[in-house]
Amino acid sequence: MAGRAFKDLGCLSPETLSVLDSLGFTRSTPVQEATIPLFCGHKDVAVDACTGSGKTLAFVLPVVERLRRLESPLHKHQIFTVAEPFVASVPGLSAALLVGGSDPSVDVRRLKEQGGNVLVGTPGRLEDVLRRCSAWLETRSTEVLVLDEADRLLDMGFRAQLDAIMAALPRQRRTGLFSATQTDAVQALARAGLRNALRVNVAVAEIAGAERRKEKEEGAASGDAAASDAKPASSDPVSAARRTPGSLNIRCVTVPAADKLAAVAAFIRAHPEAKTIVYFLTCACVDYATKTLPALLQRQAAREATLEAFGSAAERGSVLLATDVAARGLDIPDVDWVLQADPPQDPATFVHRVGRTARMGRAGEALLLLLPSEDAYVRFLELRGVPVARATAADVVGRHAWALADASGAGAGVKAFVSFIRGYKEHQCSFIFRLGDLPMGQLATGFGLLRLPRMPELKKTRIEGFAPCDVDPETVPFRDRAREKQRQALLAQRARESAAPKKRGREPPRLTDAQRAKREAAEAAAGAGAARG
Repeated sequence: MAGRAFKDLGCLSPETLSVLDSLGFTRSTPVQEATIPLFCGHKDVAVDACTGSGKTLAFVLPVVERLRRLESPLHKHQIFTVAEPFVASVPGLSAALLVGGSDPSVDVRRLKEQGGNVLVGTPGRLEDVLRRCSAWLETRSTEVLVLDEADRLLDMGFRAQLDAIMAALPRQRRTGLFSATQTDAVQALARAGLRNALRVNVAVAEIAGAERRKEKEEGAASGDAAASDAKPASSDPVSAARRTPGSLNIRCVTVPAADKLAAVAAFIRAHPEAKTIVYFLTCACVDYATKTLPALLQRQAAREATLEAFGSAAERGSVLLATDVAARGLDIPDVDWVLQADPPQDPATFVHRVGRTARMGRAGEALLLLLPSEDAYVRFLELRGVPVARATAADVVGRHAWALADASGAGAGVKAFVSFIRGYKEHQCSFIFRLGDLPMGQLATGFGLLRLPRMPELKKTRIEGFAPCDVDPETVPFRDRAREKQRQALLAQRARESAAPKKRGREPPRLTDAQRAKREAAEAAAGAGAARG
């Protein structure tokens, strides 16, 4: 549901409104309508709103407005990308991006030479740069500190870095804490870093199913947004408030383990024009799916290059295979479907996965694939405010031929099988995702295994639904000529080693003259003693 027009908020400058208009933003979202006037009005805020609600602009605009009002301004990545055009609209201001993966001394040198009125960074790199630049960087003039995705930052163990950053900045700053979920850790951080903060909670109200469908057909909004200023509320994870946008339709399908990947392929074939993100549990599962769906999916190159190409793809029918590394903090435009082949280990991540679609009031679809033993997960999500509708699965087919045609595919299947089982053991909802309930045989069939690997998790486990292939995996060739040449050379080397005559047992070491004399003297003494006896 759209909020008031940006020009009616009464706190944004004409320059900022002009940039918003050039980017196609005319009306605010509920979280922006509630937050921007407060943050611009010198208030600390703790904002709790669902994924895709527009939280980034809710803090970028107040930061830019605060810098714009300074009388004498100092002479890839979602937040930086969003903030850059607004910072550029203020004469004399500059922005700097501080993230890992590069030499920190380069960041320090660039910051010293070019400056940076707006620093966007990860906690570890930002804390490192502040420490390295403490001798000359003027941190006492810091106006605003924003902690975006605060729950995730704490989950990743950045509390020490966040405390160090807040300690290095003046207490008379404005602080905004933005998060999709409110946890005890987030509230503790708010108490430590915010002063008299106002709580902004934007939730989606549920409407009866039939009435909501009718209103949607008539073009009416499917949900209401309520913003309220209050003290930090309870962090009870079970809440009746809906945690996903009203324009997002989430469904689930129960699929046998042996047919899960085939179901993914069938889904993609059924939606050839859709822009889709498919989530898997582990990187090895992503690699396996990439190798087994060559006709449908591009081969993944470097992460950032693939993500950039997917985000900028104008044509329909693009598919991104990913793990939870792409579950939050990314604003990929026009995603039609989010398909979760595997549920996430952390149930809180589910909301962030599906939040890659239905952003900023747009419609979106999400589909979750569950094994029969995982059916209770649907009710668990509903208790957490995530409504999930049940659907029926289309017919799917098995596979085995691809594993016999390319050894790299067979090897990827084994790696994916092992990583999936070990990742499954780490589910936080272990009362639902029980390792003992996994149909190991069907799972092995689904990953196209020729034979079961040796691993502790399979010991004393009854394997049903799996028929080992009588083909020796070492006889399966590689399609890639270079790898096949290496395989043939290795086989030839093994054949030569097995045909070579075995060496005799190890001969005793040769003695030196001194060692030999010493041994003979000892033997003579022993013989003399025996004679006297």
